[in-house]
Amino acid sequence: MRPGRSFHAFLLRCPRRAAVAGVLLSALLLAACGSGESAEPPGRPVLVQQPTPATGAMQAFAGEIRARHETPLAFRVGGKIARRLVDVGDRVAAGQALAELDAGDLRLNRQAAEAQLAAAQADARLAAAEFERVAVLFERQLVSRSMYDARRSARDAAESRVAQARAQLDVAGNQADYGVLRAPAAGVIALRQVEAGQVVAPGQMAFGLAEDGEREVAIALPEADVGRFAVGRDVLVELWADPGRRVPGTIREIAPAADAQARTFAARVALRLPDGMAVELGQSARVYAAREGAAALSVPLSALTEIDGRPVVWVLRDGRAVAAPVRTGPYGESDVPVLSGLEPDDWVVVSGVHLLRDGESVRPVDRQNRPVAAAPTAG
Repeated sequence: MRPGRSFHAFLLRCPRRAAVAGVLLSALLLAACGSGESAEPPGRPVLVQQPTPATGAMQAFAGEIRARHETPLAFRVGGKIARRLVDVGDRVAAGQALAELDAGDLRLNRQAAEAQLAAAQADARLAAAEFERVAVLFERQLVSRSMYDARRSARDAAESRVAQARAQLDVAGNQADYGVLRAPAAGVIALRQVEAGQVVAPGQMAFGLAEDGEREVAIALPEADVGRFAVGRDVLVELWADPGRRVPGTIREIAPAADAQARTFAARVALRLPDGMAVELGQSARVYAAREGAAALSVPLSALTEIDGRPVVWVLRDGRAVAAPVRTGPYGESDVPVLSGLEPDDWVVVSGVHLLRDGESVRPVDRQNRPVAAAPTAG
C-alpha cells in the first residue's frame, strides 16, 4: 500500500487525531499568511483629460510640423552631376555624401594650377640668377644702379607670382574636394532639386535638409490678427493625429513682412514636448491662442467638486490625485471656464471625483483607455 493511502486510512480510523491534525494544519497556514507584509492596494482607476480651450476664448490656426533648422544645400563649385546618392525621405548622417560632380573638369583645373606653379617657379629661379649676376657687376661698378634695381624688382615679382600660383593650386585642390556634396548634420532629406546628368551652378540649391533636434509648427497669421501676437507668447498645439491632447508652445518668430499673395505673416511656434512624445515632420497641427480678456481653459462639469466651500479639481501629481483650487467663470451646459489654477498640460480627473481623497494613489487612463503618465510634483 502507498504511503499516502496508509496515512488517509489512519485518519479515517482515528477521527480525533484527524481533528487535531486539521487544527494544527490550519494554525500553520494562518501563521504563514500572517508572517508576510500586506500588499498595498492598487490605485483607483480614474478617467482623465487635459483642459480644453474655453468656448469663444481661443483662435485656431492650421499648421505643419517642421524642423527647427532647415538647411538648403548646394555645391560650392559648378559642374555636371555624376551621381545622386540620396532621395527625399532618406535619413543621413553628418558628413555623408549626397551627390558628386564629374571630377574630370575639376581634375584638369588642378593640373593646370600645378603647371602654372611650375612655370612661376622656373621664372623665379631665372630672375634670381639674373639678379645675382647683376649684383656682382654692380659691386664692381660695371652696371648702373637702375639696372641693379630693375633686376631686383624682377626677382621680387617672380617670387610673388610663385606665391600666387601656389594659392591658385590650393584653391583648385579645394574645388576638387567641393565636388562631393556632404550633409553638414544628421537629419532627413526634405527636398531634392537636382538629378544625375544635370549641370548646376555654384550655390544652386540641390537638397533641403531637415536637421534632427527641435521641432516647430509653421503657421500663417492673418493681417487682421498679427498685431495681437508677439514673440514669446504662449500657445497650445494639438496634432491632428492625436486629437484632444494639447502641448504647450511658444511663438519663436514672426516674419517682418506679409506674403505678397496670401497676405499672411509666416510664424514659427517652438514646441515643449513632454517626455516620451514624438512628432513627425509634415504632420498637421492646430495652434490655439487665447483671446485677450477671455478664460483660456475649461473643464467638464463632472471634473469640478467643492472642498471647504471652494471649487477644486483633481490633478495628477506623481501618480496621485491632488486637489487643486481653481477660480471659475460662468458655468456652461457641459463645461466650466477656469480663470486660474490650471495649466494647459495638467491632467484632470473627470469622473468619480467625489470618491477621491487628497494624495490617493490612482491609475489614470484617457478616453481611449490608454495609460497616462502623471506629471511630476512642482519643486
